[in-house]
Amino acid sequence: QVQLVESGGGLVQPGGSLRLSCAASGSIVTINDMNWYRQAPGKERELVATIDRGGITNYKDSVKGRFTISRDNAKNAVYLQMNSLKPEDTAVYYCNANIKSRPWSLGTNYWGQGTQVTVSS
Repeated sequence: QVQLVESGGGLVQPGGSLRLSCAASGSIVTINDMNWYRQAPGKERELVATIDRGGITNYKDSVKGRFTISRDNAKNAVYLQMNSLKPEDTAVYYCNANIKSRPWSLGTNYWGQGTQVTVSS
């Protein structure tokens, strides 16, 4: 079995910064894409940033230039550095990864438990 464990959420003032971390553990052969999603109250979950195994990244337009996704393949970890935070960034942030547990298997999508990010003065 595979687990994703997130950390780093919290309360921050507008303009502040937070760094989210997510570590995968368990039966892992390869981790393909790693992603960060978020879900604000009353809204659908949305993709914020994605990074493939080679380090190519993509971002939601509203976070470009403020958020940076990165990964450490040796540690099976993904990070989200969030700068210049705005109240509209308030949400529960979820780590997501496509992980192969057997060399011959297709990847399976796994989710972390979520971490709350609140941007407020």
